[in-house]
Amino acid sequence: MRLIKMIFVVLFLTSILGCEKFPFFQAKKSVSKKEIKSQIPVKGTVIAKVNDLVVTLEDLNQEIERYNTIVSESRPELKIDTRDKKIDYLKNELIRRLLLYQEALDRGLENNEDVLKALEKTKQDLLVMQLIKEETEKIEVSSKEIEDYYNLYKEQLKEPEERNIREIMVPTEAEAKDILIQLLQGQDFATLAKQYSRAPSAKDGGDLGFITKGKKFPQFDEVAFSDVLEVGKISNIFKGPDGYYIIKLEAKRGGKQRSLSEMWDDIKRVLTFVKQQQKIDELISKLSTKAKIEIHESEIK
Repeated sequence: MRLIKMIFVVLFLTSILGCEKFPFFQAKKSVSKKEIKSQIPVKGTVIAKVNDLVVTLEDLNQEIERYNTIVSESRPELKIDTRDKKIDYLKNELIRRLLLYQEALDRGLENNEDVLKALEKTKQDLLVMQLIKEETEKIEVSSKEIEDYYNLYKEQLKEPEERNIREIMVPTEAEAKDILIQLLQGQDFATLAKQYSRAPSAKDGGDLGFITKGKKFPQFDEVAFSDVLEVGKISNIFKGPDGYYIIKLEAKRGGKQRSLSEMWDDIKRVLTFVKQQQKIDELISKLSTKAKIEIHESEIK
């Protein structure tokens, strides 16, 4: 989770700060518009200049890619996918932002205490993210590791099995026994559920629909998902937290074993993430032994 949060922070920051390449990290004193120059050499195709600040085509495309990622799911109609929209974004977003940025420098706002704190925090986040990237980018997962993981967790990697269950729940064991006798004599389960069951499902003839394990309570799962209970058959009476139950298995689906080839990419992503996390944890442990760390818990209120 720590790695994922760090990635999210950087995406958020870069989507806000955009293509000016964070020149304000270098600011030490107020400067005029004429003195503003990018601290990073210009690389790429220049498509705009605001005084001495340059915007390249690569800057624009990178920012638009981030923007489209943010809006793609919630507001796909806002995606920038034509040349005209790119030009509009350049004029109405990037250039306007650079004008405001330069005016802020003109007013000496780069020395504002809150701004300096925010910039330092942003700098920390970006440097940590870059360090994580450099530490983990060469991590590889072998085919054998993927195969071993699959074989070890094969059962857990099955598709979740779903079973269509009907239930009858009554307060006493005596009532349950009477209903079980009627069922064994051929009475319709749904009809008896509507007539006698005290469960919320009674109005639907006891039908719970297709459910997975965990929908009810452990004893219910043990009976409902037992290999012994066959489709079309009813269970024995068993006790639950609200009363006594009888269930019927109407149908089942899922539970299919997914092949190694189907799971290959997912397993590789999981193992890569685990290795990345281990690598960072090892680095932090190593750094912690050399660092002087003080925590004043008594001051935390």
